[in-house]
Amino acid sequence: MKPRKWLGLLASACAMVFGMAAPSQAAFPERPITLIVPWAAGGGTDAVARYIASVMQEEFGQPVNVVNRTGGNGVVGHSAIATAPPDGYTIGLITLEINMMHWMGLTDLTYEAYTPLALMNADPAAIHVRADSEFKTINELVEAIKANPGKFSSSGTAQGGSWHLALAGMLHSLGADPNSTRWVPSTGAATAMTDLAAGGVDLVSCSLPEARALRDAGRVRSLVVMAEKRLAQFPDVPTLKEATGSDWVKGVWRGMAAPKGLPEDITKRYEEVLRKIYDSEGFKKFMSDRGFEMVWANSADFGAFMERDNKEIGEMMKLMGLAK
Repeated sequence: MKPRKWLGLLASACAMVFGMAAPSQAAFPERPITLIVPWAAGGGTDAVARYIASVMQEEFGQPVNVVNRTGGNGVVGHSAIATAPPDGYTIGLITLEINMMHWMGLTDLTYEAYTPLALMNADPAAIHVRADSEFKTINELVEAIKANPGKFSSSGTAQGGSWHLALAGMLHSLGADPNSTRWVPSTGAATAMTDLAAGGVDLVSCSLPEARALRDAGRVRSLVVMAEKRLAQFPDVPTLKEATGSDWVKGVWRGMAAPKGLPEDITKRYEEVLRKIYDSEGFKKFMSDRGFEMVWANSADFGAFMERDNKEIGEMMKLMGLAK
């Protein structure tokens, strides 16, 4: 055999041996992904999760299966996300309740049990009164509440729920007792808004999209929104900062997370895909059509956001006498 031909065959054999000994690492993901939703199918959180999953599987080239794990006021689903293997194949859409449940004594689980991936949505609280209310501004309403503690009734959710905490924090930031209004528990914002329009309560704390129908019908008036800037869909509603100087910002939020300990390269991959989804016209239309406010924070910023939010919620629940 000629030397040149022999060397060529040897090189080919070596390449085959080394190729078998050290195969290239497959890119993530290699198999289907499970996306856990801690709330029931058909709700807002479920709808957001299913939209994200549908686009994510196109980006990854693998199925992304949404699984609703309900129960325990969100404890069951949030726990299922936190206790899954940190390999990237189980993720979830976590919500504000992760920063409420442990203060209420429902679980020891906190935001620290997760690898944050991205914050995708936050709907700030707003304060609404009837259209014929004597109060035209938030300052007028708060001054009346200060002067008459316990006289005015408020609603929006269950006792100690997200909208209750938002109102209490706003009052506290303006020098009023967080419990200076009588909170009337409701099954949700829709029930509370109907009660407001009928004269059953004096004010309601909930998001602007939840008040849209009665606002459009001219039956209620929105005085302020607890956001950093005015919402594009409700430009006539001033922020709390504009109206009063208070920096209090609060509402409900949704973000993607994985179990704690997710490898950094997989975290970055998720962050890239979620940013692409967030910036897409399809996601913008989806969120706008449902009245959801888009807010972005990457993995690091989302983690810092949850830490700050947890601290604020804990402080408010203690002041309200609701922390266990």
